[in-house]
Amino acid sequence: QVQLVESGGGLVQPGGSLRLSCAASGSISNINAMGWYRQAPGKQREWVASITSGGSTNYADFVKGRFTISRDNAKKTVDLQMISLKPEDTAVYFCLVVIVPRNYWGQGTQVTVSS
Repeated sequence: QVQLVESGGGLVQPGGSLRLSCAASGSISNINAMGWYRQAPGKQREWVASITSGGSTNYADFVKGRFTISRDNAKKTVDLQMISLKPEDTAVYFCLVVIVPRNYWGQGTQVTVSS
């Protein structure tokens, strides 16, 4: 059994920054990819960023240059550093851990960007 615990969500002003963290625990051997998704009210969940087991990163166009994903394989954590936040970034953010062939999701953490 794998459990993901997220932290770092909250309220931030437009142009501000926030760092999200996700820690994996439980019966874990080798983690493949890790990533972040987000879902706004009434919208579908969308991919934000991902990182492979080797550390290669990929980003959605709407966050490229503003968000940075990173991982610590020893600690089994994945972080998302967010800068220059916009109101449209407001959503529940979910972390994802892939241990082929299974996907494990966090419970989500609320990010609100507002004046």
